[in-house]
Amino acid sequence: MSVASSREAKPPARGFWVKLGVLILALAALGLPLNDLLRYALLVIATVIVCLGSISRRRLAWLAAVLAVVVCVMAQISLRAPRIEEGHNIFLIDGLGAALEAGLPRGAFQVMAAEFDARYPPERRCSPAVYGCWRGDGFPREPYAFSADGIFDWPAQSRRVSDVGFADPVWLRLGFINEKGYNWNSLVSDVERATRNSGFGALLHRWRLEMPWFVMYRFPPDYAGSELCWRGEVLWEGANERFEPISHSSMQCRMLRDEDAGRRIFGVAIKQEPPLAIALRPTGKIRIAQLLERVSAILAVAVLLAALVRCQPRRTATAFALIALTLVVVFLNDASFIGGVRPFDSGDDGLAYDGVAREMLRQLAQGNISATLEGGEKVFYFTPGMRYLRAFEHVAFGETYLGYLSLILLLPFLVLAMFRRFLPAQWALALTFVFVAIPLGVLFGSSLVQYVKWASRGFADPAAYILFLAGFVLLVGRNADGPHNGFAVACAAGLMFALALFVRPNIAPAVGVLLGGSGIAALWQRRYRRAVGLTIGFLPVLGMAFHNWFYGGAFAPFTATAAHPGTLVMPPSAYLAAADELAHLNLRGEHVASALRQIGDWLSGPSESTFMAPFNAAALVIVARMALWNKIDPWLRLTAWATLAQQCVGIFYAPAGRYYYLTWLLTLLVTAVWVEREGLELLRRRYPNLADRFANYPGRRAVGRMLQQMG
Repeated sequence: MSVASSREAKPPARGFWVKLGVLILALAALGLPLNDLLRYALLVIATVIVCLGSISRRRLAWLAAVLAVVVCVMAQISLRAPRIEEGHNIFLIDGLGAALEAGLPRGAFQVMAAEFDARYPPERRCSPAVYGCWRGDGFPREPYAFSADGIFDWPAQSRRVSDVGFADPVWLRLGFINEKGYNWNSLVSDVERATRNSGFGALLHRWRLEMPWFVMYRFPPDYAGSELCWRGEVLWEGANERFEPISHSSMQCRMLRDEDAGRRIFGVAIKQEPPLAIALRPTGKIRIAQLLERVSAILAVAVLLAALVRCQPRRTATAFALIALTLVVVFLNDASFIGGVRPFDSGDDGLAYDGVAREMLRQLAQGNISATLEGGEKVFYFTPGMRYLRAFEHVAFGETYLGYLSLILLLPFLVLAMFRRFLPAQWALALTFVFVAIPLGVLFGSSLVQYVKWASRGFADPAAYILFLAGFVLLVGRNADGPHNGFAVACAAGLMFALALFVRPNIAPAVGVLLGGSGIAALWQRRYRRAVGLTIGFLPVLGMAFHNWFYGGAFAPFTATAAHPGTLVMPPSAYLAAADELAHLNLRGEHVASALRQIGDWLSGPSESTFMAPFNAAALVIVARMALWNKIDPWLRLTAWATLAQQCVGIFYAPAGRYYYLTWLLTLLVTAVWVEREGLELLRRRYPNLADRFANYPGRRAVGRMLQQMG
């Protein structure tokens, strides 16, 4: 990477706002929404280099960067390839479906309706009275589905595209498949949502969409002479709105002629065999225009970074290594998380969050701000924040889940910063790479693969924990000197904690201990700017209570399910009842059994294995030891107390592993510090020969040298 000249009159800047300005310029060159992998990759590369580098103060360099962005934007406007109108939707009719019949061409609708009735005969359809049947209210409300890709474009149908090419609807990014109206139970409904393809060879095609759907393209005159190739069924419009059904079992092509301009070409995926695939082979002129769009974005970002950023090669290489390893973990778990749109499982949190978020986007597109902020509920019943994050994600990244992927890419850096705050650099790097690349931490609830698994399914837990870790790193500072005394950093830490609670309120105990302890410390040390910053940053957490009062007229600080028996499975009253049974020597009492089962599940940890209970119990003893050890970093003691407070949630609430990944990650942090400062010394005293053998092991030295070079 070229860097700015080292002979600058002014020293480089490292401030947050300057770096943010560079990233805003990069975003202006790339444009919104960032819904393709090339532009997203450019943004990730730019973010890493800018965040780890230093920024030039030279006016000439900034002028060159701004000029490059302006030229890029003008080139993309004037030279971009002509856009193709695309419309897509689910195809469901059952005496309903008036929107499809009224909005689609009559000839095309009749062909699709006949195929739908043949695949789903009326006499075999599930009963609408049975919960989970598709024959409820989940029917298309318009002929072409809403797409977040078109939120800035106001398309005539779903969106405008510059190219066509898909062999799998997951990579076509059909957002409507995750609308809440299509939350059918595949065990009940004869119309299924999706099936899972198994085996290593299905990495790129993990999901098979079973929902009946169609896609329509309308090509402008510039595409005459191009070839449209397809497998499956296509309805090609001719004169007088007559549609010719053409089916191919393998990819076959047909040239677009002048008279095809403006006519509709439907790809139909109702029979599903063979699977629909469509690809466009544009003319040379169109290919050049498409290439110029990509090249202009690459050049603009390259000039921007070369003019303004002085990078640090060693740290940058380490950062890209972490990102590469993270992407490998994501790819092996679910490749569609990297730029595709997978069909979420029926009944899952992911479908609920994304379904509500899409309704919010519809309201936003119509200018109804109040309904958008309402978030689909007058009183939040379940975790409120994820729907808002999803809505923001679709605004910025269109019909992808690249926003959530960005949080996952950030996670290893937050883990590294957390470990590095309390441990030597080599320890921090080693633990971080184990967290990312070696799934041993699955036993302890401290492995990246667990976060990736639930994030790819659309659950809120990983997002909340990542926001918490961002707040934690800002709160405790970068080194042993302690946190920054400024208002801005403290405000950012408070805001991250507020957002984390907004997404997952069950982490309130740890947040309360950390913010409460740091706030008291700031007042005691007369760091009033820090105390005010923490308070103001955390104030948005009151938005949940205000929402519930404003829209629903109810007082609920977080959600209405805090005391739901499905989550609060062992309330304090149940433990009192167990104590009463023990007092009466009723060792087989119902409440005693429930208490023992709950404590056993808690100590089993996220692995949900009783084998881990003794190890987890030992870790809790170590955390208690660190909380009471007055000779260590007070911020580590506060972290230990916050960890113990968060562990108490597992005594009362449902023991699902994903609820406690953050809890056990903090437990790992405190335990690792104990091992480094006290545990290894105890080992040396008790087993000196074993300790010496390990210390002199060649492999350990080689790993140590590698980590030292990376640090």
